[in-house]
Amino acid sequence: MRTTVRLNESLMTEVKRYAAKRQITITAVIEEALRDIMAREKKRQQIPPTKLTTVGGRGLLPGIDLDDTSSLIDAMEGNAVT
Repeated sequence: MRTTVRLNESLMTEVKRYAAKRQITITAVIEEALRDIMAREKKRQQIPPTKLTTVGGRGLLPGIDLDDTSSLIDAMEGNAVT
């Protein structure tokens, strides 16, 4: 099948170098890249979502701010949280 693809000039330069180095056509490079992308997407779709186990509790400890990584680290290390 014949089609037109517009690529950024610097990307096309890289593709040409890559193809020349491997002694393959630009078409082969594009086909290989597309096959890789499609295979990764197919593989990603096959991975089941992770189910996280949760336990009951009473929420955050006093003084814990989930937006403050310093206080979280201090709390995990057993340092006093202010």
